[in-house]
Amino acid sequence: MKYLITESQFDKIIFKYLDNQDFIFIQYGVNDYFVNSEKDEYAQISFNKKARWCTINYDLLKEVSSFFSISYSDALPIINRWAEKAFGVTTLATDVQSKIFVYYF
Repeated sequence: MKYLITESQFDKIIFKYLDNQDFIFIQYGVNDYFVNSEKDEYAQISFNKKARWCTINYDLLKEVSSFFSISYSDALPIINRWAEKAFGVTTLATDVQSKIFVYYF
């Protein structure tokens, strides 16, 4: 049996998946982070409010891409849109890093 879903419906499914990750929001100076636990030294998603720059952890990108059987280039903008919604901002740029250090000020 085949199912046809729209792009926006698919995005909502991935948004729900990311919502269920139970990320912890940490805010330090101009940086906001989503981490898995309060003691994590690496973030899954980071946002610099001054530069409006979003950084997504490569492992998270790989996880979403693999779970939903989509390419990295398709998963990246979806994760970025989820982060924009979660942070309540619009990003100017997005990148991917293997380790995003959480800087405590």
